[in-house]
Amino acid sequence: MAHKGPPSAFAVFRRRNFALLWVAQFISTIGNGLLGVAASILVYRVTGSAMSVGLMMLAAAMPNLFVGLIAGVAVDRFDRRRIMISANVICALAVALIPIMLPRGIVWLYILVALSSAVEQFFAPAQASVLPETAPDEQLMAANAMMTISLYGAVTIGAAAGGLIASLSTLTTAFVLDALSFILSALCIAWLQVTPLAPQENTGSASALANLRAGLTFVRRTPVLRSLVVVFGLTFVDYGLTNSLILPFMKRALNGTDFQYSLVEALFAVGFVAGSLIMAGMADRLHAGQWIGISILGMGVFSGGLALGHRVWVVIACSAMIGLLNAPSYLGRQLLIQRTTPREIRGRVSSVFFVLRDTGLMIGMAAAGLADLLDVRLLLLITAFGLIVCGALSLILPGLGQRTAEWRRILAMLRTPPEGRAVLGLGRVAELSDIDRLSIHLPAMAHWTRGQREALAEQTRVFDVEPGTAIVRQGERTNMAYFLLSGRTVATRSADGGPDKILDFHNPGDFFGEIAALTDLPRTANVLADQTTAVLQVPAPVLRTMSLDPKINRVLLARMNERLSLLNLIASPGMTGIAKRS
Repeated sequence: MAHKGPPSAFAVFRRRNFALLWVAQFISTIGNGLLGVAASILVYRVTGSAMSVGLMMLAAAMPNLFVGLIAGVAVDRFDRRRIMISANVICALAVALIPIMLPRGIVWLYILVALSSAVEQFFAPAQASVLPETAPDEQLMAANAMMTISLYGAVTIGAAAGGLIASLSTLTTAFVLDALSFILSALCIAWLQVTPLAPQENTGSASALANLRAGLTFVRRTPVLRSLVVVFGLTFVDYGLTNSLILPFMKRALNGTDFQYSLVEALFAVGFVAGSLIMAGMADRLHAGQWIGISILGMGVFSGGLALGHRVWVVIACSAMIGLLNAPSYLGRQLLIQRTTPREIRGRVSSVFFVLRDTGLMIGMAAAGLADLLDVRLLLLITAFGLIVCGALSLILPGLGQRTAEWRRILAMLRTPPEGRAVLGLGRVAELSDIDRLSIHLPAMAHWTRGQREALAEQTRVFDVEPGTAIVRQGERTNMAYFLLSGRTVATRSADGGPDKILDFHNPGDFFGEIAALTDLPRTANVLADQTTAVLQVPAPVLRTMSLDPKINRVLLARMNERLSLLNLIASPGMTGIAKRS
């Protein structure tokens, strides 16, 4: 049976819930872009003060720091779909009130913008928590990539529309359209079909504080999340400083024009969208931690090239590459959070990273004042060095860094011509959630500690297999065994050129290939995916380590004896075969 190859990254749009969530974000984010531009233009028209514009941006940013963690607790305690609908409706009312309340004083603009921003802090973690439920695990990276493209594209469209409306019509039109966008987004969310969380019996303030502490404790005790906090806590500060320095660098160091500066920003966005599209199809070739390390290191290198550039076109090209390389770190971070965090705590964990992002960016923006004391080119070089340090950290910290053997194996596979690769392709490094999923179906693993499961995840790979794909072939020699995470496979055996005989079916928790892996003998059977299937590939040395566990060893020995007995029975005279299925 022919291998069909991986599905298109756009196949995720066939899933109704994801398509609705994507459209909801796209529409509401266009409204956010409209609001940001319209509010800034309005403040400047009324006050003529750049400081007033800065205060308006501060009013939009400050609620993120104070509301973010509280919003995460609410998202994990109540119906996330209703939270998103309520957030959109309240934002629509707040924006619609701006033209009505503005004649009473400009302070009402600050208040209503701050209110809208505060309410948005409930929408973002709710959406991030629901997203993994709208797409299967094998399409989760594609789903994240498409949501990211929606976000960047919508902001660009909204900002451009805001400027166009401001020049052709009244700003009231922009606020009305923004309010309408929130209503349309709420309607899309209302059509989502998402299983609500179990209701909380205790909803008092003490319980809420306990939930908040539980979320922070989970982040602190989970190695991969703790590593993400360290890496991105520093990286976000670097991002905020770099973004604030680009304009003075263009003006002071290169004597660039406003149009050239806009090209730098625009090409960064184009690069980010291109990087997201690439990641949608290539993400599973490396572990998310490896993508993060490559991404941040690459951004550091091109940030250094930008700082040393003496021509505008060099700076524009470097900005585009920084945008392209930014996508793997952003998407890798999202994927690790989603795969590592249980459903019932996902809102709080997402909020921790939203607050970490906003705090880091604000610290970096505040540090941009150093450009009045130091050479701006020197500061950009410092930020480039900071990114390289963060990238190096991501290669060694727990949960992110990968062993040298894993890097060698990946590089060897990438150098191998496509026709020489295994039929399964490259797959991806297993996550802790994959091992947890296996332990549910394999009771002999139920007593394993978190450390044992993480160690197994670091040394194994996961393959998402289409129906009809050959996972192992009779007669080949490999040292890999396979455990089923989901789906079903069928084992067949052919003899003397006759029809295949069905030996067995495998369901989640079953395994196969252990005889050839442990004995170094040729494969005794073919194993094909009978339906869409996910398998965990375990190298022979890791399987031997697993067998040191008495419970695992008993299961392995019992299954091997069964299969050897079956093979001997099939090989005996008079054994009638089972015809190959049509």
